[in-house]
Amino acid sequence: MNHFQVKTIVHFGADALTSLQRIENKRILVVTDPFMIKSGMIEKVKQQLEEKNEHITIFHNIVPDPPLENIVNGVQIMSAADPDIVIALGGGSAIDAAKAICLFKNRMNQKETVAKEVTFIAVPTTSGTGSEVTNFSVVTDSSKNVKYPLVSDEMLPTEAILDPELVKTVPPFITADTGIDVLTHALEAYVSTLSSDFTDAFSEKAIRLVFAYLEKSFRNGEDHLAREKMHNASCIAGLAFNATSLGISHSMAHIIGAKFHISHGRSNGIVLPYVIEYNANIKGYTDRNFSMAASKYADIAKLLNLPSSDTRNGVKNLILAVKKLRKELGMPASLKEAGVKKEEFYRELDNLVEVAMQDKCTITNPRTPSVKEIKSLFEQAYVGK
Repeated sequence: MNHFQVKTIVHFGADALTSLQRIENKRILVVTDPFMIKSGMIEKVKQQLEEKNEHITIFHNIVPDPPLENIVNGVQIMSAADPDIVIALGGGSAIDAAKAICLFKNRMNQKETVAKEVTFIAVPTTSGTGSEVTNFSVVTDSSKNVKYPLVSDEMLPTEAILDPELVKTVPPFITADTGIDVLTHALEAYVSTLSSDFTDAFSEKAIRLVFAYLEKSFRNGEDHLAREKMHNASCIAGLAFNATSLGISHSMAHIIGAKFHISHGRSNGIVLPYVIEYNANIKGYTDRNFSMAASKYADIAKLLNLPSSDTRNGVKNLILAVKKLRKELGMPASLKEAGVKKEEFYRELDNLVEVAMQDKCTITNPRTPSVKEIKSLFEQAYVGK
């Protein structure tokens, strides 16, 4: 028996942020990053809350790829603030940090006689991670340069607020990186060993939205419709992979980001075409015994109206479409192009392979990789082709 559940209430569309106005007489902790303060984005949230709530604490020290010490500091702030509601405002790092802070604080509370139930509201300001509807969080051990995924239903936000007004000023390069991350989430969820009819519906919709609206939002940040659709696509893809987990694109991207400090979405964009080809595992031009992954990739090609006279042709053209989109977004096609030096890459290669093999996302990849195969994929991603 299988099951599928959506816990998070999603408020979306124009003026979605006004849903915060219903909160009154509560103690509130806002977890965010310095840019949200500097840009004035925090004021948009405070305006919805200050009239009816006196106790608002702002923790704005979240940094990209939040390290463990950042989380520990947040737990201390949360303990002092004693909030009824935690609001995470920002991109994936802010939301992931807030999740981890709430998780560790909740574990501490469980040791007490009466544990306080806290409402957790996620307000994303980028369209990429889908973190507002997932039970995943990624934290970094800065001493080892390794990212660790945390997985617990305790981290699922109670509510998510998708307001396109909050993403219209996102710079083009971040729009590109986060948008490719959405595509990777949806494609990996679609071929995951845990995929189902329910998750496939979310994945298919997210993929169609990305190909229809990502380049538009990249070219013109003021395109309100494109921004709204990509914000929705990010959340929809999150609903899919929260149930299915992901695959080796993410296993590789996690350690690439940690070792070479390349953004997560950009890392995924580099490795994704090679992973699709690997997962499809099409042998020669006469073999008709196609894998499940190859057939599903071909279904996506048909969904996107790409030439797909047969499964082999569909997979080939999906890979070409991903590469074309990546090029239109001005993204690097290889780790070398992204600035990784050859000697640095090969010095780290064995460690990259070891960590990717142990990554939890590898478990649900449609094809179980060997150490040799993962190593080959990293090498392909380094040189590009």
